[in-house]
Amino acid sequence: MRIYLAFFQTRAHGGGAANYGFWADMMRAGLREAGHTVLESPELDWAEGMSFDDFAPLKAWRDRTWSHALADLARHQAKGGVDIFLGYFFPKQVEPGAVAELNRRGIPTVNFFCDNVREFRALPAAYRTFQLHWVPEWAAVPLYRDAGLAFIHAPMPLWIPPETRTLAEREETFATFLGSRDGLRAELFGRLAPLGVQVKVRGKGWTAGAEPAEPPSPHRPGSFVTHQMEFLRQHGLAAWLRKFSRAKRTLPVPPPADWLGGPVPRDEYLRLTRESAVTIGVNRYDSPRLRPGEIATYSRLRDLEAPMLGACYLTEWAPGLDQLYDVEREIATYRDERELAGQIKALLPDAPRRAWMRRAAQARALREHTIGSTLKTIAATLGLGAPA
Repeated sequence: MRIYLAFFQTRAHGGGAANYGFWADMMRAGLREAGHTVLESPELDWAEGMSFDDFAPLKAWRDRTWSHALADLARHQAKGGVDIFLGYFFPKQVEPGAVAELNRRGIPTVNFFCDNVREFRALPAAYRTFQLHWVPEWAAVPLYRDAGLAFIHAPMPLWIPPETRTLAEREETFATFLGSRDGLRAELFGRLAPLGVQVKVRGKGWTAGAEPAEPPSPHRPGSFVTHQMEFLRQHGLAAWLRKFSRAKRTLPVPPPADWLGGPVPRDEYLRLTRESAVTIGVNRYDSPRLRPGEIATYSRLRDLEAPMLGACYLTEWAPGLDQLYDVEREIATYRDERELAGQIKALLPDAPRRAWMRRAAQARALREHTIGSTLKTIAATLGLGAPA
């Protein structure tokens, strides 16, 4: 199939928007490996739309960007056709009239979004024009079902290089977590430390002074009001009141300093994921809608990547994991620090079980959870027949 990709790609530069570029890289690689043709415009920077807070510059960006995209799509449609317009859009980036025009031209429009449970109480009106939605979070399925929108529940798009799809020939003796620091992760590992296990923790922000905190960006008075109104709309009055009335919490005990290390290069990240005796995933997230002390989870990209790389994978329970794997046979899970400690203690001395989990989870992920597999589901749902 010929797929026009609008996935935070091309010229994203600076700020948080640039961090989204990996999504486009993986989608391109996965689509091409599955035999699809990827169409893009080098003139477009979809990520730029996330940098605008005020309405006027955002509208100007949307008008300019979507007009260019419509013209570019018309050229591709005339030359060889466009089978699918596949995007990853936050609501503010969407120009519903342009999406409707693509539908009118006979180009099916599909939007992937993976922060539904953190971002939305109800689906935004901007999403209603898309013909199909790719929904990776199991807990977000009711949002789309209740809104009456067409969707598929499918894994996040993940692609790994072919040379990493074999099982590692050696194995380290320790459990590892690889990922940046946030308060919830730090609290989890701080509570884990007294329970008789050790974990190597590597990533951005764990070592003191390694990454200076970015100063908060100042907001003009009008911008502040806009942000507060948007917060109210997105999260509701109860969350807004909690933001200003939360009692000060006792700071959690941090993880031991000798557990911690800084970011690792990509090659070392892949090696540690593959070779650690146990590779740990953490799926908890923060949201203004959560009550103090409440923990919520959703399955992350790591829940696909680590098994594809052949890890012995132990991840935090999240809704939908049992739709992806045979839990406790292909992957192991935990719900709190005590279960995490117990699983580590059980897995580290059990080499046969670890070897079984590595083989079984990798085979399952590479067979059923690839971008190519999801595109087959999308094509069938849209009635496009068997993809190329």
